[in-house]
Amino acid sequence: MSDQSISLNKYISSTGICSRREADKWIDAERVKINDQVAKKGNRVNEGDTVTIDDKPLQNKPKLVYIALNKPPGITCTTDLKDPDNIIDFVNYPKRIFPIGRLDKPSSGLILLTNDGDIVNKILREENNHEKEYLVYTNRLVDAAFIKEMSNGIPILDTITKKCVVTKTGKKSFSIILTQGLNRQIRRMCEYLDYKVVSLKRVRIMNIHLGNLKLGKSRELTESEFKTLEKNL
Repeated sequence: MSDQSISLNKYISSTGICSRREADKWIDAERVKINDQVAKKGNRVNEGDTVTIDDKPLQNKPKLVYIALNKPPGITCTTDLKDPDNIIDFVNYPKRIFPIGRLDKPSSGLILLTNDGDIVNKILREENNHEKEYLVYTNRLVDAAFIKEMSNGIPILDTITKKCVVTKTGKKSFSIILTQGLNRQIRRMCEYLDYKVVSLKRVRIMNIHLGNLKLGKSRELTESEFKTLEKNL
């Protein structure tokens, strides 16, 4: 094994075909071979090795794309094409891409899509404390007590949410900056305090802002946005 070797799941994800996690599933299912030998998790790839999936050679790495979408409510952040509301059909991009993380089906706003499996893993690592900012409208008046409780942590899903920045933006609205991504976190936090979310929009992921991107529209990240994103990772 040479010093230039690379872990198999990283090698597969670097082609843009999938994330490392998905690559591990393919390896477990014995769909992956290195030099015609069935591969195992933990295998490494050396220069000159031939890696195949379902006996088909991996394609050369495509041009990496990074897309910001203003997701409308009703679109599901899944690559499962059997779901009639899946995000892949909605974006209809000419290359195979997948969403980075999730945004609840009823929610709208910023979600990133890419064919770069490596960056998916880096962004999704919760310990990196990446900021995500949301604008939330509720069914009740937002008061100082609500802001204080939301900021200091709410008991949901057998844990206490991390302290976060919550700012009142209107009579019944607030903004919240999270550094964790529990399932339906904001909605559950509000429910605990007897508030109901009327609408929820994500307006920022790290240094990427939704800005004036129209609902349902997408754009590629600018070079400066991507460089800052990469630096932060």
